[in-house]
Amino acid sequence: MERLQGFFLKSPQDLSSHHPYIIYKQEEEENQGKQLEEDEIQEEEEDSAALIMDMELRATNQQGRKWGKHRRQNLTPKIVTYFILINLLIFIVAFLLGYIAFRGSCQSCKVSVSEVNDDLGYELAPETSGSTLYWADLREMFHKYLDEEHLKSSIRTISLLERSSGSPGMTTLSYQIRDMFYQQKLDHVWIDTHYVGLQFPDPAQPNTLHWIDGSGNISGELQLEDPDVYCPYSAKGSAIGGLIYANYGHLKDMLALQEKGLDPKGHLLLVRIGHMSFAEKVSNAEAFGALGVLIYPDPADIHKKLRLSNHTAVYGHVHLGTGDPYTPGFPSFNQTQFPPVESSGLPSIPVQPISANMAAQLLRKLSGPKAPSEWKGTLSDTQYRLGPGPTLRLIVNNHRASTPIISIFGCIEGRSEPDHYIVIGAQRDAWGPGAAKSAVGTAILLELVRTFSAMVRNGFQPRRSLLFISWDAGDFGNVGATEWLEGYLTMLHLKAAVYVSLDNAVLGDDQFHAKTSPLLTSLIKSILKQVDSPNHSGQTLYDQVVITGQSWEAEVIQPLPMDSSAYSFTAFGGVPAVEFSFTEEGPPYPFLNTKEDTFENLHGALQGRLPAVARAVAMVVGQLLIRLSQDRLLPLDFGCYGDVILKHIGRLNEFSGDLKARGLTLQWIYSARGDYIRSAEKLQKEIYSSEESNERLMRMYNVQIMRVEFYFLSQYVSPAIYPFRHIFLGQGNHTLRALLEHLQLLRDEGTGDSSLRYSRPHFEEGLLRRQLALLTWTLQGAANALSGDVWNIDNNF
Repeated sequence: MERLQGFFLKSPQDLSSHHPYIIYKQEEEENQGKQLEEDEIQEEEEDSAALIMDMELRATNQQGRKWGKHRRQNLTPKIVTYFILINLLIFIVAFLLGYIAFRGSCQSCKVSVSEVNDDLGYELAPETSGSTLYWADLREMFHKYLDEEHLKSSIRTISLLERSSGSPGMTTLSYQIRDMFYQQKLDHVWIDTHYVGLQFPDPAQPNTLHWIDGSGNISGELQLEDPDVYCPYSAKGSAIGGLIYANYGHLKDMLALQEKGLDPKGHLLLVRIGHMSFAEKVSNAEAFGALGVLIYPDPADIHKKLRLSNHTAVYGHVHLGTGDPYTPGFPSFNQTQFPPVESSGLPSIPVQPISANMAAQLLRKLSGPKAPSEWKGTLSDTQYRLGPGPTLRLIVNNHRASTPIISIFGCIEGRSEPDHYIVIGAQRDAWGPGAAKSAVGTAILLELVRTFSAMVRNGFQPRRSLLFISWDAGDFGNVGATEWLEGYLTMLHLKAAVYVSLDNAVLGDDQFHAKTSPLLTSLIKSILKQVDSPNHSGQTLYDQVVITGQSWEAEVIQPLPMDSSAYSFTAFGGVPAVEFSFTEEGPPYPFLNTKEDTFENLHGALQGRLPAVARAVAMVVGQLLIRLSQDRLLPLDFGCYGDVILKHIGRLNEFSGDLKARGLTLQWIYSARGDYIRSAEKLQKEIYSSEESNERLMRMYNVQIMRVEFYFLSQYVSPAIYPFRHIFLGQGNHTLRALLEHLQLLRDEGTGDSSLRYSRPHFEEGLLRRQLALLTWTLQGAANALSGDVWNIDNNF
């Protein structure tokens, strides 16, 4: 201990005289010099050993004390040097750790950034010069720039414009909207032109309806009260037959007629509007052998406060599908070569819409049994008998025309993921004034463009790109949207994260609905809790729609309908989509697709609150876009499909006994669902434990999340034959619905009069096995894809 104290008490001169290398002394005798050299070497070896053993003190003899003296002189600067180096190393490590921790909240970086925090704890986009923009800041900014008066003015102006597809007025409006996009200084603006086959009435040969006497001669003409109204894609030609009343035209309605001894085969059917699309009504009628269809609006299906004139007919296309039916699966670009094929959804029978007044004239002529009470409408002086009635001849002379349609695109390019798009679209065309049909949606689209452009000029910069689109030919089955999807399908499922439709946004104000992919349900719930109700002061939209004791999803969430452009994005393109709508409680808005769909009628139906309701829709959509474009991690609930699958499997369980009797089982579907749930949980855990500031990692997760919807498109069927490949939403034998309908045939075999069931398919075990296989492997493929890399896939299939 004394030696250690003495070592540190040495004078600076003594410490500085030490050298870590051998010193040769000049001696007269050579042996003496050699001895000194050996002593020095031995001292250096002792110094090294002492350092390795942490300078242990030992009791030594006099020679050891001599070595200790030299050791004290040699070790002192080393200890000081090591001490300084160790402290310097600790300082550098601490500095680096502090820098890394601080980097995520840096507010003085050179790159412009908006950081958004929401109620779910998402922390978005971290780099900005100046002040940081949080979720509340962006909501306030959006609220500030969104202008209700602009919405009102735009709806009124657009509804006054003639804008049917292919018309000069539509072309003018198209370029006006393009110029408006330029004025808002969007990053990219362009147009797409498609040449599609649209159908129009022939002014020289109008559609007609005649009475036919017993000898087959015309005995009189029924004057169509709304001769300009027609059904696009009706078959051209004539149909002669007795008339039968078929209620709404459901399959169950056709079966009910058969059970009463009234076969639709060989007859014209009179059906009322409601419950399903025109195309579905016509498809059902054709499946049961009907020769033609007349469609009318019954007063019983119209809101009592909103009276549609009894002399008004309703427009509606009858193509059971979307897009150009003459180029199914292929984009209708000019000069493109198409195979000689038409959509299987085109009807082969003529169809014509008629007024309620004309329908009453026809119903009064019907004999036969009385209609069931639930089939009876409220036409005056009408008994609602089923028929058959007098023979009619329906002639439809609609003609097909190759028509250029124009869709306008404008993009705000994203900062971190510019190649991932949040797409917002609205139909621009309309048959008639189209205030509710397309003027509201187009006005909201233009206001969103103006509002987000103003936000960008004031510091907002989304992580992902916002793509605004004004579609043409929506009234013909969302032709513009579908043709664009067909043209860019191979890339859109890799780049389009979500699609938001603005069509049919305001059809009332009593109820709010979201027709959506399940992936967006949780996000929609969060947004509704932050948007004020346009009807009840102090309440949010969530408060308005939730009824005590009932699930909010049951009140708000609905499946995507085929007549929505959102349906094409999800069922055809594999992109999650949503369409928001305010509707009336009870019967729907009656003026849709008529000449009475004016700004005045829509504004009056909402008791002067049209701008406020349109603004509420814009607020929902705007906040949804902020979240989708700004969150580091896409806020899509990919785990929800485990519950969706279970819900559908529950319906299959009803037939487990029938399947077991044929040696079949649902075990493989259960196994696939289990694999999907495990894959989703594994991905959720990986995301939860990952570093959110790691841009490369977040992008990798986002790519996985945005492709989940695409995984549910069956890879085992051709998109040219079955364009809607989604197993839950699509059309075709690969879908769950088709499997359930096929299983139902097991229960129907041997029941009823088989002579009337010519149009019903029969159960085929081979087809059922194929359907089970397609469904199972699509589910299993989704689970495998969600697992990530092939070495992460673990299933015992």
